[in-house]
Amino acid sequence: MIELNYILIVSAIMMFAGIFGFLTRRRTLAILLSIELMLNSADINFAVFNRMLYGQSGNSEGFFFTLFSIAITAAESAIAIAIMVNIYRLIKDTSVDKLTKMKW
Repeated sequence: MIELNYILIVSAIMMFAGIFGFLTRRRTLAILLSIELMLNSADINFAVFNRMLYGQSGNSEGFFFTLFSIAITAAESAIAIAIMVNIYRLIKDTSVDKLTKMKW
């Protein structure tokens, strides 16, 4: 079995990759994927800490919480992609620099 510390290390690497991608990318799709990495890292942490706290006792609160979190993340991605499609229809570009036209 994989030790939980290794899973936390992988989760931390995913989080830092997401933060780096969010801060350095200019396209909205790349920014969205970076946010997805950060959310998935948090989901992994929920599952790992549930395992640390409850162990083999049969309690699965963390797993259900992670499952619902993944479902919410998928819904958020669908909404974000719909927003990106509307932005592309309006200004014919998905660069973050061009989004000043959407300000009121």
